[in-house]
Amino acid sequence: MEDGAAAREAERWEGYVDWRNRPAVRGRHGGMLAASFVLVVEVLENLAFLANASNLVTYLMNFMHYSPSQSATTVTNFMGTAFLLALLGGFLSDAFFTTYAIYLISAFVEFLGLVVLTIQARTPSLMPPGCAKVAGAACEPVSGPKKAMLFAGLYVTALGIGGIKGSLPSHGAEQFDEHAPRGRKGRSTFFNYFVFCLSVGALIAVTFAVWVEDNKGWQWGFGISTIAILLSIPVFVAGSRLYRNKVPTGSPLTTIAKVVLAAALARRGGAQSASNGAVIDRAPSPTGSTDMKEYCKPGDICGVADGAAEVATEPSQELVFLNRAVQRQPRCGALSCTVQEVEDVKIVLMVLPIFFSTIMLNSCLAQLSTFSVEQAATMDTRVGGLKVPPASLPVFPVTFIILLAPVYDHIIIPFARRATGTEMGITHLQRIGTGLVLSIVAMAVAAVVEVKRKNVASNAGMLDAAAPLPITFFWIAFQYLFLGSADLFTLAGLLEFFFSEAPARMRSLATSLSWASLALGYYLSSVLVTVVNSATGRGGRRAWLQGENLNHYHLERFYWVMCVLSTLNYLFFLFWAIRYKYRNAGVIKG
Repeated sequence: MEDGAAAREAERWEGYVDWRNRPAVRGRHGGMLAASFVLVVEVLENLAFLANASNLVTYLMNFMHYSPSQSATTVTNFMGTAFLLALLGGFLSDAFFTTYAIYLISAFVEFLGLVVLTIQARTPSLMPPGCAKVAGAACEPVSGPKKAMLFAGLYVTALGIGGIKGSLPSHGAEQFDEHAPRGRKGRSTFFNYFVFCLSVGALIAVTFAVWVEDNKGWQWGFGISTIAILLSIPVFVAGSRLYRNKVPTGSPLTTIAKVVLAAALARRGGAQSASNGAVIDRAPSPTGSTDMKEYCKPGDICGVADGAAEVATEPSQELVFLNRAVQRQPRCGALSCTVQEVEDVKIVLMVLPIFFSTIMLNSCLAQLSTFSVEQAATMDTRVGGLKVPPASLPVFPVTFIILLAPVYDHIIIPFARRATGTEMGITHLQRIGTGLVLSIVAMAVAAVVEVKRKNVASNAGMLDAAAPLPITFFWIAFQYLFLGSADLFTLAGLLEFFFSEAPARMRSLATSLSWASLALGYYLSSVLVTVVNSATGRGGRRAWLQGENLNHYHLERFYWVMCVLSTLNYLFFLFWAIRYKYRNAGVIKG
């Protein structure tokens, strides 16, 4: 009887339950098949999101009568808020609910927001009065209750998007056993294909959905998004019997606050904690060997295990000021901390510099949905007899990502593993660094292309003309290709970096930092536009990014500023990346 009970216990995934809150079982729950449902859902979810976001600046300019800069700021604020709310979704997933529950709730919330936007787009009385877009003529922008309805729809949608972004990647990654090399490799493949599926959804959004919006009406465009997010719910639920869901372990923010406060208030000279000499070892790369048998010697405990750190009773030597939380007697019992809690907080603090270094890259990515779309709108967008909507320009980077992601996972990574003899082949930070370099190149290319576009407008005497300039929009594709490549390397690298490095009890929240970086990048883009206009508009001069006519902007100068800032940001990243030691690389040595 005891042997049978022990066998059943060994078959369970510790800390995981199924969709009915019963213990998850090995061989029945988790694995790539379960994660495949998440990948399909990501196609539909990102289609619903980007079908509107990629073309929203055009909607705001043509139907809500905002200026180009107002439209760009509104879009960046909307997208920034949506991504920032991923932190809320991640927090709730870790603390109170499962990622499974948070996705279902968030998808329904996004559906409600899209219904509001669809109703407004198809009801003329809920839109501002139409007007002729003539050079020099001013149109009355949306205001009052109509503006309130617009922003209510946008930000309810943003709340749903944030919850999805904060739960869906973690839900997929949780399906893999990180204690086995095969599971870790499967998880790495999942993150690569997560970005692949994200791009497939984006491709449908910027081609089919954008064409519908421009030719059939925005009520149909919002309708496509509404149907897509609604369809994602039964697809997600279809995998319920296969999912393993991590049991929430309480608020990670409470743990962080407790450790920091305990370290700050610890009595000097208090009682020292006992130690058996077991410490956590870290290394500059995620794994030291492709063969984990060589890496984990008998008697050692692999650092990849969630519970491994619990064996250690002596804190590590990184961020030693936090060690006082366990080495000194706390002022009150409520501030009593374990070594595990201290090490968890150290990990969170050590990944923050990497997080901050990616914000500038995402500020560059914000240009894909704002000024780059406005640039393309002034150019010749014909391909043969077909007129391509400017908002379909992201077809270039997403197509490149769709082609590159399988090549990266099935050719580049296996080659790198053989060449380096490591399990990862290419480390997370190397991927992120590659993306940062590509963003620098992208901004330089964008500046050069804008100079050429304006020269064509000037030479043709069309600076104030409403007709398309005699220059093909394919010139804009160059900056899209570089930024798209940067996105592939950085986003997949960030998602896996935060998930694999974070403590088990904080993984959804940590993974949400990838989206929070996008959010802060969009906000930073808005701030930079405001600061640049304020600085360049002094003394009665015309600001670089002001007015209705993009041809009178100094957008090329703004892009050069972005290029310089991106270079400085890369140096900041290098400073911290060189010093970073991976949590899951070492072994716990007694």
